[in-house]
Amino acid sequence: MANLASTYRNQGRLTEAEKLQATELEICSRVLGQEHPDTLTSMANLASIWKGLGRDIDALELMKQCVEVRARILGSSHPYTLSSSTTLLEWEAEKLEISTSADRE
Repeated sequence: MANLASTYRNQGRLTEAEKLQATELEICSRVLGQEHPDTLTSMANLASIWKGLGRDIDALELMKQCVEVRARILGSSHPYTLSSSTTLLEWEAEKLEISTSADRE
């Protein structure tokens, strides 16, 4: 299911990807637990899809949750934590740039 959602995302079929990824996240959370590494990967993937759909606030919030749990469970230097942290920082910087640009206008 996650692979198909990823394929849809790569094809630009974000609405279809979102539906599948949200279902996969719900299943992972229920079966594996909310702090399982696979659940956290699913969470990060859904956040990326939301970002692509323009749901920036939702995406930022979900990625923040993902980073916090990954840091606690996997450690702050784990590659998955670092990847999610980098993505989050990029999104926050983008948000700041847009905010600063809007303030100048």
